[in-house]
Amino acid sequence: MRVLVVEDERLLADSVAEGLRRLSMAVDVCYDGGQALERIGVHAYDVVVLDRDLPVVHGDEVCRAVLGSGGVARVLMLTAAAEVEDRVTGLGLGADDYLTKPFAFAELVARVQALSRRARPALPPVLEAGGVVLDLPRHQAARDGRFLPLSPKEFAVLEVLMRAEGAVVSAEELLEKAWDEHADPFTNAVRVAVMTLRRKLGAPGLIETVPGAGYRFGS
Repeated sequence: MRVLVVEDERLLADSVAEGLRRLSMAVDVCYDGGQALERIGVHAYDVVVLDRDLPVVHGDEVCRAVLGSGGVARVLMLTAAAEVEDRVTGLGLGADDYLTKPFAFAELVARVQALSRRARPALPPVLEAGGVVLDLPRHQAARDGRFLPLSPKEFAVLEVLMRAEGAVVSAEELLEKAWDEHADPFTNAVRVAVMTLRRKLGAPGLIETVPGAGYRFGS
């Protein structure tokens, strides 16, 4: 899952982003609406966590831009205003959900995960293939009943590969979906993550390297 957090309160924005990254989400952060418009034009996001009262470009305009981008991104709008009229206005702009500050991080996570399921074809919350069970809500993985101590990036890579259902996933696609915008496209991060993931999955091997194309998860 790739998420854009747009919030001018830097401490809050960074805290939310760090919490989501610990759950294996790729997260980009913007502190004003102008930056958000630039990111939306470059990356494909599953969910945009959007503060409504933003500097430079108002959150309402950013919301309209997300809807007009033609992508699948869902918008979770944040606001300090608790009035019904404000919530109605935000939803009327096209936001998919609304959360009033202050909020519990667990609730934000639940809403982000729910919106991500609406942003793409529905898949079960637990993925199973080749004896591997990937429990997305609990953020746990196991193979043949053996717990797999995966890092957030390894978990994210495994999720992308399993969601592909046997199709080849390129290194570029893994970078786009499992890393944030600061990832160097020439880095060997994908190769290293796949290598350590293979080691933790154990034998027989489940991740095939397709020369010149990428990687495939198979049973």
